[in-house]
Amino acid sequence: MRIGTISRSTKETSIDVTVNLDGTGRYSVSTGIGFLDHMLEQLSRHSLIDLEVKAVGDLHIDQHHTTEDTGIAIGEAVAMALGDKAGIRRYGDALSPMDETLTRVALDISGRPYLVWKSAFTTTRLGEMDTELFEHWFHSFAGAAGITLHVETLYGHNNHHIIESAFKGLARALRTAVEVDPRKGGAIPSTKGML
Repeated sequence: MRIGTISRSTKETSIDVTVNLDGTGRYSVSTGIGFLDHMLEQLSRHSLIDLEVKAVGDLHIDQHHTTEDTGIAIGEAVAMALGDKAGIRRYGDALSPMDETLTRVALDISGRPYLVWKSAFTTTRLGEMDTELFEHWFHSFAGAAGITLHVETLYGHNNHHIIESAFKGLARALRTAVEVDPRKGGAIPSTKGML
């Protein structure tokens, strides 16, 4: 089993995360931000990555630190679980429809973190969560996981559908990319010999 466990404590947050890349999509998520919990549950369910997240943050100030540090901790746990990345497919992509919305997600577990974000919202909040924090979560996750990540909403107007299709697209692309390909015989998926 490829499992990563991270404990991250700062003056702003205290976060414990465990991921199992070879799981079944079981989750236990508590960040204190209901909408973020809902998105992380979608991430787990559709990637088949088991996810445990317990975050306590300075929500009396705002949701920024909890959102950012949760993305970092999950990304670090994924990177830990991947180890040297031997035998993984490395690349993943998904077209993720949700009613009137269609989002494209493509990623490369390259060791070179980068985010291209082309999704926009017409409201400043979903539930109690600031919509500007969604891009920040994806940026934090990609950076900590060492993933090149492209997220583009091709069309859609319902803000809930837009962000949920992005998380579900990430889940499906990640599921493919972290999967061990038996044809690779455990080789590192790079001509450099390392990622």
